[in-house]
Amino acid sequence: MRILLIKTSSLGDVVHNLPVMSDLRRAFPQAAIDWCVEEAFVDIPRLHPEVADVIPVAIRRWRRQLLHASTWREIGDFRQRLRAYDYDAVLDTQGLVKSALIAWQARGERFGYAAEVAREPLAARAYDRTFVIPPNAHAVERNRWLAAAAFDLPVDNPLSYGIVTPELALPWLGIGPYAAMLTATSRADKLWPEADWVAVGKAFAERGIAPVFPSGSPAERERAECLAAAIPGAIVAPRLSLRELAALLGRAQLTLGVDTGLVHLSAALGTPTIAIYTATDPALTGAYGPGFVRNLGNRLAPPSAAQVLAVAEQELR
Repeated sequence: MRILLIKTSSLGDVVHNLPVMSDLRRAFPQAAIDWCVEEAFVDIPRLHPEVADVIPVAIRRWRRQLLHASTWREIGDFRQRLRAYDYDAVLDTQGLVKSALIAWQARGERFGYAAEVAREPLAARAYDRTFVIPPNAHAVERNRWLAAAAFDLPVDNPLSYGIVTPELALPWLGIGPYAAMLTATSRADKLWPEADWVAVGKAFAERGIAPVFPSGSPAERERAECLAAAIPGAIVAPRLSLRELAALLGRAQLTLGVDTGLVHLSAALGTPTIAIYTATDPALTGAYGPGFVRNLGNRLAPPSAAQVLAVAEQELR
């Protein structure tokens, strides 16, 4: 038996699909289960030891380079690789036209959301069988319920992301306890005030927990350096790969972060996680996991530093 999962992006959405992999492995222990994902996020499925083959797709990059001959060669190579297997089932848990087009090109019976509940209703036309899954549930459970409907699985299996912290050296980090501070996000209205970061960071430092600030872009690094300069013992991480970030998050005493995909990865790794929401509602896509995971704030109602510290104290005491 061979199954293809399609969940291409974004980072948080890909993380939210990991429990589907675990559910399918529990039901079909001998099956080979592949995963098609955007090239930037291939390291997330690879964290799950049961994924057989990770098939990268580059829709984001191809859209920007459609006039290049090399782009069309890559598209042809991707399609050839996608069709290298005859799948018993192709499951698209994304429900977008772009993911449905990938499913449509794969060999095998295709399963997905019905038009009335898909994120883009047109996507449902690409599937052989569709299912109405309640849209008001958390994204993790919607993915799992879709898989349960497609494969006739129990819906009450224990939640398991199935991943472990990568065994990677981080020599710049030191050996003491630390908190991962995820200050960067894709939208300015999702940011948390710098004064609150400093207040929480100082409180962690006083407890002997070093705040560690990862960053990506130059603007994010500038913010991280500014915050770290105001907090005794704080560390600005060097630029890290996704696997290195997973290693950092997985070993943290606590992760504190705004609405970003790395917060979801932290929760999936089982690290105590506090997610801060300032511009979005966490009800359907907030941090979600079986361990200590808390979502604070809501649209136009960010939590205060004092509120965050009170929740952090529940785990750190």
